[in-house]
Amino acid sequence: MSSRVNKDEINMEAVASIKSIKTSTQKVNLVLQTIRGLEVEKAINILEFSRKRIAGDVKKILKSAISNAENNHQLDIDKLFVKEATVGKSMTMKRFRPRARGRSGKILKPYSKIKIVVREKDQEKKVEKNQEKKVEKNQEKKIEKKQVKDIGASS
Repeated sequence: MSSRVNKDEINMEAVASIKSIKTSTQKVNLVLQTIRGLEVEKAINILEFSRKRIAGDVKKILKSAISNAENNHQLDIDKLFVKEATVGKSMTMKRFRPRARGRSGKILKPYSKIKIVVREKDQEKKVEKNQEKKVEKNQEKKIEKKQVKDIGASS
């Protein structure tokens, strides 16, 4: 991906995240896989009726991203879809439990961080077209420079 980001691209996305939530990354990822790429309304329905404990927290984060899109970026809620839903490791609490013969057993209590990005459907196509045009222009410029060098070298 390019390091430069167009200002229009930033305004078309809304992000919501949480830093430490008490569950493992694997368990959260099972829930996030079900909503990636879906329209926001369908994603909320799936989370509403999911039997996983963490689905309620993911639903809160998704609703936060939707309200960020509406209030901060003036995006249309009906056109929103889940562009990204990522999970990462946060801290891990370590506890010890006494075991037989004076030993101890390690107990790890993992925490996760979740990030959800929503975007408008129509805007996605426009951004892709703009990026394709930029790539084409850059390729044309490279070809022109190469031709100029070839002409200069042959003279």
